[in-house]
Parts: sequence; C-alpha cells; structure tokens
Amino acid sequence: MTPLRTVPLGIAAAALAATVWLAGTASTSSPVHAEANSAQTLLPGAQVVGMRRLTEAQYRNTIADIFGSDIRVAGRFEPIVRPAHQLIASGARSAAISPSGLEQLDAMGRDIARQVFDEHHRNQFMPCQPADPAAADADCARRTLAPLGRLLFRRPLTEQELALYVRIANEGAAPTKSFAKGLELALGSMLVSPWFLYVVETAEPDPAHSGAMRLDGTSRAARLSFMLWNSTPNAALLDAAAAGKLNDQAELTAVVHHMVGSPRFEQGLRAFFADMLLFEKFDELAKDPVIYPYFNQDVLQALPEQMLRTITTQLLDGDGDYRELFTTRKTWMNRPLGALYKVPVSKSQGWVPYEFSAESDRSGLLGLAGFLAMYSHSGRSSPTLRGRAIRELLLCQPVPNPPGNVNFTAVQDTANKAMPTARIRLDAHTTDPVCAGCHKITDPIGLPLERFDGIGAFRASENDAPIDVSGAMDDAAFTGADGLGKAIAASPDATMCVTSRTLEYATGRPSENGELVEQLESRFASDGYRLRRLIETVATMPQTYEIPAEDLKAGTTLVATRR
Repeated sequence: MTPLRTVPLGIAAAALAATVWLAGTASTSSPVHAEANSAQTLLPGAQVVGMRRLTEAQYRNTIADIFGSDIRVAGRFEPIVRPAHQLIASGARSAAISPSGLEQLDAMGRDIARQVFDEHHRNQFMPCQPADPAAADADCARRTLAPLGRLLFRRPLTEQELALYVRIANEGAAPTKSFAKGLELALGSMLVSPWFLYVVETAEPDPAHSGAMRLDGTSRAARLSFMLWNSTPNAALLDAAAAGKLNDQAELTAVVHHMVGSPRFEQGLRAFFADMLLFEKFDELAKDPVIYPYFNQDVLQALPEQMLRTITTQLLDGDGDYRELFTTRKTWMNRPLGALYKVPVSKSQGWVPYEFSAESDRSGLLGLAGFLAMYSHSGRSSPTLRGRAIRELLLCQPVPNPPGNVNFTAVQDTANKAMPTARIRLDAHTTDPVCAGCHKITDPIGLPLERFDGIGAFRASENDAPIDVSGAMDDAAFTGADGLGKAIAASPDATMCVTSRTLEYATGRPSENGELVEQLESRFASDGYRLRRLIETVATMPQTYEIPAEDLKAGTTLVATRR
C-alpha cells in the first residue's frame, strides 16, 4: 500500500500534476518537480470552505460537455460511500480517493487527453497553430490550455497554475517532438488535479450578514450546474458568475429559470432521483435464474430506465403533482420488460408509452418491477425490505437494523406448506417483542405489495394459497398496491421528505433547519406540489449559498495524495 500524506489543496493540485504525469514521460526534469512541489495555487483572497468529489455520472457528463460525447471514458470509479439515511451528494463531501483509485483516474485522464489532442479532435480545442508542430510553443499552449482549464476547474486558472501547465506542455513536447503530445500531457495533469476531481467551494463575505460568509460567484455556478444539470458549469454560466449576476437575486432567478427550462434539466432530475432512490443497488442486483428465468441482463438494464422515464414523464414533461408519482398508471415499456409484465410491446426496439389497467394493481413507482425487484431477495420477495425502503426513502423515517441474533429460518422457508405465504411466515417476527417494534412499521406497508414476486412479476397466489394484501399506514387501512400508493400520496411525510432531500441534494448536507424545510414544503404545497417549482425555489433562495459556521471553523481543506 502506497503511504499517504495530507497536504494543502493547492500543493496537492500541482504535486499531482507533476509527479503523476511527468513520471511517465521522457522528461522528469528536477526544475519542474521543484516548481510543482513548491507551488501555492490557492486562489488569492479566497477561503476554501468545502469540497465534493465528482460522482461517476458527473465526471462522465463533464467530459462529454467539454470535449464531446465521442470522447470515451473507460475505467473503474471508486464508489462514494453513502452515509446512513443520507444522499450520496452528502457523502461526496467526505469522499477520499485511494491510491488505487487515483491510478485508475490517472489512466482515464491519460486516455481522455490522448483522444482530445489526436488528429481527429485537436483542432476543435486549439485556437492557434504552433510555429513548429514538432516543438514547444508556449504562447499557443497558453491560449489552448487557459479556456480548457477554466471549464475543468470551474474558474479561471491563476497565472501560476497556467504557467505550470504550459511548462508541462513544453517539457512534454521536447522529448516527444510533438506539440500536441505536450498539450496531451498538460491536459492529463489537469484531469488528476483535485481542482477537477473535487468541486472546491470558496467563500466571500456576505454583505447582508456581518461576519458571515457566502459562496462566491464561481462556487455558486458550480453548485447550480451540478444541482440542475448534474454536470460542470458551461462558459455562459461562468461568464454570468464573473459578471456578478449570480449574486443579484433577479439575475439569479432568471438564470435558474433558463436552466430549469433547458433540456439538460432532465439529466439533473434523473440524477436526483437516482440518488434519492438508491439506484446504486441496481449495480449489485442478482436473481436466482432457476426461480426467475425471465430475469436477464436486458431486463436488469431496463428496470432503472423505466422508473426514470416514469418520473420524468410525470414531473417534467407533464409538470405534474409529485404526489401522483405514487398513483399514476402511466409508464413506459420495452420488449424485455414486456415478457416480465406479460404485456404485448409493439416495437422490437426502444420504448413505448404504456398504461396499466385498473385490474393490474400497479400504480406509481411502487408498482414498477424496478422498485419491487430491488427490494427483494435473490429468490423471494420481501415485505420487510419493501416496507423499510418506503419508510426510509419516500417518507424519510429511518428504521433500525435488526438485532444480530435474529432467527430468519421461518421467513426463508418459502417451501413450507404449513406457512405458505409471507404474511404467515412473518407472524413469527411480529409476535416477537425483540422484532415487533420494527416489523410493525415496515410489514403493514410491505405486505400490500405481495402480489408481486421477487422480480416484480404478478402472482395471484403463493404456494397455491391466496395472498392477503391488506395493509395500514398512519392508522389508515387499505388494500393492495393501489391503496398503498394512495396512502403515500396523502401522507404529508412524503412531500416533506422530498423537500428535505431537494435541499440536501443542493447543499451537499442534510438540513438541520426544520423551520426552513417546513417553509419550503408550504411553498411546495402552494405551487401544487410541482417539483420543478420546488427545485427553482431551492436554487434561488439565499440560504442555499450560505456557509454553515462549522465549515468556517474547519480550517485548511486537506486532501490525501501519493508521495
């Protein structure tokens, strides 16, 4: 294991640029190493108040937006650990990069830089031509790297940073006899800089509150862009930040309204729900092929897409009421899912709109196979997992983990004819005082989904026994998935939950200001529970850009790098 050392952010950026990249080139001259390791690239007068590591999707979106969708991103990304009962957006604030993870990012950066400056792409990014293509040209390198650095670092490069990257380009061009190869090395060094791999937030004094700090313009631009588009701010947004428009309430409102009206907003909305609904679980979802022969890779890939299409159709295309996400029968279908749902699909490829019948007992997200399969075991359904997911993800009500000595034998024995249904098998836990506390809040809302097996396929019975799909939530009794969806839609906890998640997603931390969340939820209600309006409200309110006192007391931001 390579030892780690902790260094200030600015030194880390320069040190990585030189030591990781020039170590693999023909030139490893000591002057460059000395300059890199002594460089102080922190912005003059800026106070670093936070860092958020890019997610895999944000990394990929950023590369595509800056360099084009034909630039391949090949490699493995270390997952960001999700804090208990929080979003990955919150976990990104404390996410580190291990030595092996940095090696992967190094390899990806090299490959991306090679593609960007190959003969097919380089002219898109070079505003000039070198005097000699086989030699260094500091002026042309500067003119090429400055705008790319601004987009990658989400702020203008300092003169010291730009000089460093031009020096790397010059040092790389000499031994390789290629100006383009030098640019490739410089770009690659940018792609392993913490200024790129992390969204580094810097603050300025808040004129409205003496002694307080707020995010500065470029950090506001980044927060807006990753919240609304799940990608890096483009040149127009960075220009608006530089002009001070993001600090003016009227200008900020206009910018946000434009961004929410952009087709790119769908990408941001998808990312939000993928985080809120724990879509990373699809990466490890597996089913017993003997029990579920219809479950294959085509079905697995279609499950999250069906959920996201249902969400965006309801909330974005139709600008609908968030609560109807749990009652709508409208969804999308493709050929692989048609076999699972046992419905005809006219097109052999692609997606078609579909509406479930009233007799199907499928309504909203909870009636989709993606949710039902994700919260089941590999060989059987699980009312407890489904009920817990509803409590934690949709109502923001944490459920304790089971004790370590719980006996699951009865629940797992699905072939026992004496206990043919999950409801009967779960009675052992609901009557056990040790288990009853949790099962009484999960099972009554999970059992109504028992008409759907471990992959979400419909079944009328289990082990030839009829399935009881009665349930209850908040003292209200109902039947089946339809009744459950209506109960969630009527619950104030559901709208309060998505309100708090929206604020957490924007700021990268769970809100401890209950009064603010309640005010936002009240505004959400007055806007007809239109999620688009809630997101606009969060994106434009001053509290989204305020710096918590604990961040100001944290001191110098540190990152771990290889030595």
